[in-house]
Amino acid sequence: MNNIKRIAATATVLAATLGLSACANMSGQDKNTAIGAGVGAVAGSVLTGGSAIGTVGGAAVGGVIGNQVQKPPR
Repeated sequence: MNNIKRIAATATVLAATLGLSACANMSGQDKNTAIGAGVGAVAGSVLTGGSAIGTVGGAAVGGVIGNQVQKPPR
């Protein structure tokens, strides 16, 4: 069972990495939001033992943090 979780986590990280390669035309803030959501989803999944709610919650929190890191000048 542990082996399946490890394979699933590796596949998730690989899919996120490949998905982010399509971000060439995004602004810096958009990229930070996407990266924050990805990192937050992985962290939420790890911290809650693979819970779907933890993964979604982590993605939401990570996305908000990533969005706020580099705000455009006013």
